Amino acid sequence: MLAAGPGDGLGNNPCAAFVVHNSGMSAINLQALTPQRMLLASVAVAVLTIILKTAAWYITGSVGLLSDAMESFVNLASALFGLAMVTIAQRPADDDHPYGHHKAEYFSSGFEGALIIGAAVAIIWAATARILHPQPLEKMGWGLALAVGSSALNGLLAWVMFRVAKAHRSIALEADAKHLVTDVWTSAGVVVGIGAVIATGWLWLDAVVAIGVALNILWEGGQLVWRSSQGLMDEAVEPEVLAEIRKTLEGFAHPTIRFDHLSTRRAGQRRFVDLHMHMPASWSLGRAAAVRASVEQALMSAVPGLRASIQLLPSDVEAHFDDETDLI
Repeated sequence: MLAAGPGDGLGNNPCAAFVVHNSGMSAINLQALTPQRMLLASVAVAVLTIILKTAAWYITGSVGLLSDAMESFVNLASALFGLAMVTIAQRPADDDHPYGHHKAEYFSSGFEGALIIGAAVAIIWAATARILHPQPLEKMGWGLALAVGSSALNGLLAWVMFRVAKAHRSIALEADAKHLVTDVWTSAGVVVGIGAVIATGWLWLDAVVAIGVALNILWEGGQLVWRSSQGLMDEAVEPEVLAEIRKTLEGFAHPTIRFDHLSTRRAGQRRFVDLHMHMPASWSLGRAAAVRASVEQALMSAVPGLRASIQLLPSDVEAHFDDETDLI
């Protein structure tokens, strides 16, 4: 039997309340901030930061600020794609997708990682050209002010998005938040580079710092692509979730009942567990089904977003999946 657990953040089931407190800011219920709303906010902030950072590059001529502006374009594209994938992931199960559309979020995360990698390569290319042909920077004070202001917007949005992603278990939202953090690191590196140029007069420092920042975000992009690939290949649930599942099953320990062949996987916001429950062959079907229902309910209460599938077997029957001689 498959069923959705209470508190899984899907449908009309309530979830645990998560609250963010910011100085001078009233408490915000993160459950009300859906992934769709946060990604729409990300699109709006991306457009604003593109304007600010492009203006900063135009004023100063800094290749570091140019790399910063380029990553903001990537932020915009990834937020739009993430919004589309999260919308698809929320669709209910249908005949063609009986387990739902939750894996769509992994495409968003992988796409975002690929865009981060592309942006890093472009930054390295532009910075290398600037090392070979250094140019003086102009009006650096205004450029730094615009860069810091846009970075503060991204940092604040990422801070909220991480918490909303945790509340909704949204890998697409988490990926967008990580992308915004890389943007903050890029801006910080640019500010350091421009400051170093001001202090030393060495124009090549601007490009060297830009390359260092690009290598950092290249690593972040690779990690996002890796995580997405693991999700698409039905990666097992997190160790702490598996421990909670085992702990729940231990609560039903009894000489006449045992569990085996436990396997798990996760797909976006959903988690799945399959296992066998052995009990005396003399039990009636009704009694066995009642015990199974109790186990399923306990599992779903312990692990939000879980779908449990339990196969009933007599105590003296073993299931073998890899031995062809056992196939009928």
